[in-house]
Amino acid sequence: MATFFNLSSPPSSRLFSHGNPHIHHHHHPLSSSFSFPSVTQLKSDRGWSGGRLVSMQVKCLNDPARDVTESEPSSLSSGSSTSTGISSYSWCAGLGGLGFLETGYLAYSKLSGSEAFCPVGGGSCGDILNSSYAVVFGIPLPLIGMVAYGVAAALALKLAAKDVPFGIGENNGGLILLGTTTSMATASAYFLYILSTQFPGASCSYCLASALLSFSLFFTTANTLGWQKIREEVGLQLCIAGLVLAALSNAYSASPLPPARFGDKFLPYTPTEIKAPSSPLALKLAAHLRSIGAKMYGAFWCSHCLEQKQMFGSEAAKLLDYVECFPDGYKTGTPLGKECSKTIIEGFPMWVINGKVLKGYQEFPELAKASGFEAGEFSQELAELAKQSAEANIQPS
Repeated sequence: MATFFNLSSPPSSRLFSHGNPHIHHHHHPLSSSFSFPSVTQLKSDRGWSGGRLVSMQVKCLNDPARDVTESEPSSLSSGSSTSTGISSYSWCAGLGGLGFLETGYLAYSKLSGSEAFCPVGGGSCGDILNSSYAVVFGIPLPLIGMVAYGVAAALALKLAAKDVPFGIGENNGGLILLGTTTSMATASAYFLYILSTQFPGASCSYCLASALLSFSLFFTTANTLGWQKIREEVGLQLCIAGLVLAALSNAYSASPLPPARFGDKFLPYTPTEIKAPSSPLALKLAAHLRSIGAKMYGAFWCSHCLEQKQMFGSEAAKLLDYVECFPDGYKTGTPLGKECSKTIIEGFPMWVINGKVLKGYQEFPELAKASGFEAGEFSQELAELAKQSAEANIQPS
């Protein structure tokens, strides 16, 4: 606050008229950062001729209340909302919500067996969504994405409200969100690689939209936490990215895809020819499997599928309810057949018996047990086959 001094002129000056002084004080707005003159003007009744103007520079005293106000930070910490804006965590929640809706629709289409509407890409979009690459470890990829987006959106909402569950704290909650979005961005990058190499020239609007949302989530989270924090946790992020890439590579290496030697060469569909005769047990078991609705899913190029049919023999193999997943031939990127695309294929051959999935080549005892086959006169034969199978599976010490 400024301090003013009344400075009078010498006694010889006529400063008063009729004994009443006229003193006018003129001052300007104050600033705590600068010194400026305070002017006291003494004016006589006769005007300015008899007065003297004296000025002195004085420094304002700071107002404590004003200092407190001005000392407050002009910007808020990352992740918090302003009076007119939306917090970064709220943006993350919004992006996660959009991703949840998209993948939820695709998961519903996959599980219900209906075709997803593709505004851009047409048939190629549907081929990609129904291909064997749309399944990871037997789980539809959209279902995995729906869970990931849901977790990211829920956690971001809690962080925006500063109500992180389980007492993990805001800092740990931010790191969990960072790990989640890092894994999602890594998976999206891998899928874009698959899209460009296995489906050249194809277009999938859902794939591109999901990748855009994943990358946006990662960069928004990184910006919220601060790039200094990101650099400090780069080791953790690289570890997460490596685990995601290893898991996806392992999943696709074990997926029902033709051997790598086939390359991009088109393989026309060729029905397998079984010449071995069928035993009475094979004929009765095959008839039983068909009667209960058991199905065998396979591919014409699958060697284990051929071995499975040869085990039954030519007559019994024809009784099986066999589903060919590539009836129109195969080349890189060929989608599964319509019936196979409605089922989560986990490998070839694959049996579905009484709602139970049996993956890979199955011996007669396993098929009989899973299907509730009444062996009767074949009990001894099945017991002997089971014993042989057990001995063959014993690893040498």
